Amino acid sequence: MARNKEGLILLVDVGPTMHSVLPEIQKVCSLLIQKKLVYSKYDEVGVVVFGTEDTKNDLTKEVGGYEHVTVLQPIKVVDGDLVDVMQQLPRGTVPGDFMDAIVVGMDMLIKKYQETIKGKKRICLITNAMYPIKDPYEGTKEDQVYTIAEQMAAHGMKIDCIVFKGNQIHDTHDSIIKENDMLLSIFSKKTKAKAVRVESSTSLLGALRTRNISPVTIYRGDLELSSTFKIKVWVYKKTSEEKFPTLKKYSDKAPSTDKFATHEIKIDYEYKSVQDPSKVVPPEQRIKGYRYGPQVIPISSAELEAVKFRPEKSVKLLGFTNASNIMRHYYMKDVNIFIADPGNKKAIIAVSALARAMKEMNKVAILRCVWRQGQTNVVIGVLTPNVSENDNIADSFYFNVLPFAEDIREFQFPSFSNLPASVQPNSEQQEAADKLVMMLDLAPAGKEEALRPDFTPNPVLERFYHHLELKSKHPDAAVPPLDATLKRITEPDPEVISQNKLVIDEFRRCFDLKENPKLKKSTRRLLRDRTSGSFGGEVVKNEGRSTDLVTSTSTVKVETIGDSTPVPDFEAMISRRDSPEWVSKAIFGMKNKVFDLVENSYEGDTYPKALECLVALRRGCVIEQEPKQFNNFLHHLYRFCQEKDLSSFCEFLASKDITLITKTEAEDSEIAEGDARSLFVKAEPNSSK
Repeated sequence: MARNKEGLILLVDVGPTMHSVLPEIQKVCSLLIQKKLVYSKYDEVGVVVFGTEDTKNDLTKEVGGYEHVTVLQPIKVVDGDLVDVMQQLPRGTVPGDFMDAIVVGMDMLIKKYQETIKGKKRICLITNAMYPIKDPYEGTKEDQVYTIAEQMAAHGMKIDCIVFKGNQIHDTHDSIIKENDMLLSIFSKKTKAKAVRVESSTSLLGALRTRNISPVTIYRGDLELSSTFKIKVWVYKKTSEEKFPTLKKYSDKAPSTDKFATHEIKIDYEYKSVQDPSKVVPPEQRIKGYRYGPQVIPISSAELEAVKFRPEKSVKLLGFTNASNIMRHYYMKDVNIFIADPGNKKAIIAVSALARAMKEMNKVAILRCVWRQGQTNVVIGVLTPNVSENDNIADSFYFNVLPFAEDIREFQFPSFSNLPASVQPNSEQQEAADKLVMMLDLAPAGKEEALRPDFTPNPVLERFYHHLELKSKHPDAAVPPLDATLKRITEPDPEVISQNKLVIDEFRRCFDLKENPKLKKSTRRLLRDRTSGSFGGEVVKNEGRSTDLVTSTSTVKVETIGDSTPVPDFEAMISRRDSPEWVSKAIFGMKNKVFDLVENSYEGDTYPKALECLVALRRGCVIEQEPKQFNNFLHHLYRFCQEKDLSSFCEFLASKDITLITKTEAEDSEIAEGDARSLFVKAEPNSSK
């Protein structure tokens, strides 16, 4: 772990123009330290601020100059004290010189590490770059920056520049801002650097890279275009879901004086026989199995290994297709990036030529991928060209996994165009909706895009790390309220809402919005018991006030029984009179729904809903004089439950007094009054034959 440690210098501008944003900077820098305590406890961090009245750094003592630059914290291993330092940044009184601060940070890294940990030394600069840097004693400012950048590259240093543009004052000269932007851009030309410009506190929170993820290839090998044409490529993950750190169980039984206690817990499992709970089943007598209906099919480890599909490691081209044929919603899982084998000139040229040709022809490639030897699954995916606009960055490809037939969910939804004209928006309503969409655009012209994925942190994770740090100091601390900056991610931005209040009010005026009253249980039962879809002007008391239930049969005609509202759908279908087929369709659909609910139940969780559907089916068959349909179905359902070991459902129906339809209820029924309950007599726990 220690060999992968990072040496980091935080350079923070605390000058007068930065005071308004310093609270946000304190949060993001504290979060960086908190994450390092979780993931990189061997990393070392130093803190330098510039723009202070005082001066405190080694270079001032050794060579002079570098005024108003203060080393708050020398480089040391991250700990809780460092979090406190970041949460109490001083407020400076003079304009800061960010170039002086960079040189001081470089000097600290060189003295601390010399030539060690190359590539693991990083400087992070946070400033608004609103004031000019001092002129050097010799040469130009550009020459000075080039010299510094070359020294950084020679010592294996990286630099991240975060320029906050959200609090610029009007008397700042544009020429100064442009000059500073140009000077900072030199670092990206000469060394490994990242320059980010942000305009809001939320973007600032996501701009600082708070966790280092080492790039690891998931595949190194050939991209096989044919048996005779192969390109050497490396594949990395481009995006991957960041999850909570793994929570582990620890013991508090170790003595508090033992500094080397690991507090680890070892867990051992014992498997015992159902017939003899006192007997432990040894590993050689245990076997895994799969459910196959009511049976359990045992599969030995040897059989499991033999049945596994083990393709050879490879990435093969299956063919090309138009980009329009691959829908965005087909993409699954993480995004990978294909690059040419670094240092392989032929591979770089081949990848570049292929990517540019695909982009010019608007094509994508379909690949079959097996990332490693022994992998038990095959991935089919789409390769999309990524042509670079930077001369220093080679062309590459993005790769997305595509679904197989079993992965696709074919949910059918009716089109809004099928609705009658009475429920279609008129021109005024459509215009109000268009304005609402345009005015709430997160990427308006001339402004920074809000909630960009690159700069938008996960509020759940951010809050978790903050609470973890809080409990490290105060074990009994309560969960704090959500931070205002994170609320801008999880809730509508109050500023945006207030700016567009007129548009929102206009949208509300164009649509007749009514509160949906919460009905009492008795009222809901009344609505459910009605077999037709119409209520003839009844008045129902609702929570102390009268509510007119004047509704008519919906103009949207139901044609199938859905999962969410099966009973209303059944009643709407069976009451349709535009075709005699709707009654049989409704009964058939409700039968299938009952079967699905019973068969897919887990410990009877769907039994109440199945009962509700069965009651509605019985009532509908009585009204439509179709008793045989229900009685035959109930017999079939009883046999089905006995065969599938679902007798608990039969007992459930018996307890709810569900009976066959008798001759008294429907003329065509062949069931006498005394035989109505004969079907479930055996299912009753306390009954006799």
